[in-house]
Amino acid sequence: MKTLFKNYLKTFDGLSKEVWWLALITFINRAGTMVIPFLSLYLTDDLQFTLENVSWIMSAFGLGSVVGTWIGGKLTDTIGYYKVMVRSLLSTGFLFIALQFLNTFASVCLGIFLVMVVADTFRPAMFVAMSVYSKPENKTRSVTLIRLAINLGFSAGPAVGGLIITTMGYGGLFWVDGITCILATLLLIKVLNPRVAKPIDDIIVENPVSVYKDKPFWIFFVAMFIFGIIFLQYFSTMPLYYKDIHMLTEFEIGILLGLNGFFIFVLEMPLIKWLEDSKYSYAGLIIFGLILTVLSFYVLNITSWVGVLVIGMLLMTIGEMIAFPFSNAFAMQRASKGNQGEYLSMYVMSFSIAHIFGHNVGLRLVDNLGYSNTWYIMLGLGFIGVLLLVHLKHQLRREPS
Repeated sequence: MKTLFKNYLKTFDGLSKEVWWLALITFINRAGTMVIPFLSLYLTDDLQFTLENVSWIMSAFGLGSVVGTWIGGKLTDTIGYYKVMVRSLLSTGFLFIALQFLNTFASVCLGIFLVMVVADTFRPAMFVAMSVYSKPENKTRSVTLIRLAINLGFSAGPAVGGLIITTMGYGGLFWVDGITCILATLLLIKVLNPRVAKPIDDIIVENPVSVYKDKPFWIFFVAMFIFGIIFLQYFSTMPLYYKDIHMLTEFEIGILLGLNGFFIFVLEMPLIKWLEDSKYSYAGLIIFGLILTVLSFYVLNITSWVGVLVIGMLLMTIGEMIAFPFSNAFAMQRASKGNQGEYLSMYVMSFSIAHIFGHNVGLRLVDNLGYSNTWYIMLGLGFIGVLLLVHLKHQLRREPS
């Protein structure tokens, strides 16, 4: 057991202290974002919105994410990642606190849109910061460490969030979200000021290639958009499925969603280290991750046994553990020949655009066709994503080395 623990710790060797600070800041921030997994429940239970209303609010969520990500990429390439991160985190804190006071359909749509515009300028800036504070050979593991922080935060967040709802109501979630964003900002200013923390791999490209002319990247972009639509069902339709079909309480839903973060915390870094040392291509690993994620929906239609929810969560988690770090690594690899902010904002934007359509489509499918048919449709979408990634592998083989 002691040897196993030592081997686990070795998978973290070589990561810079700045990346560790980024991970801690991300953990503080994400531990507070407990509103997001409960957003669909909050809108239907507390504000009494219909599923159609919720679907449009979720589309506003996604549209704000797209706009914020695009702005974040542009600002990162012009004023720098540090200024973008500080301003985004601090403003998001105050906006989250204000969001709880909106209660009409139009105001909630606008409020969610503005929150996501400001919040998601942070994401491309954070990925660029992580890239410049990482040695080239450690970048995939740096991504994995940041994801561990995100998922550890998500593991604690939903569990605590479910408890807060039962004791303080949904309003308490917005206060915690806002305060944790502000605390993360203060820590960022203290430990990651660029006057003190020096970049390790600050890539400057003399003649950058435009992301808009990178054809293989756009095949990858569409595949990630499809993956995003499928994955995001776990944050909109899936909590409703847990409640409507399996009669779980908010606290039980929080615990189940928290298992995702726990599995990732325990398993992801050793898994990524092992896969990094293997000969599998990034595209091949992303394909495998997508297949596992899609299977997590398929198993739900096999049996009504409540234990299948844990099996589905485990399949999705392993798929996510593989697909996300290596898709991010692929995007950073392509970004090394262009503007990093531009490339990484487009990578993040693939998931932001998925937010626009994924929640809306998923909720409408459930409303009109039921949960089982919706899960089969996700299976079909996943098959299309796999075909695109297979085509991407062939395209990459033709590129000059």
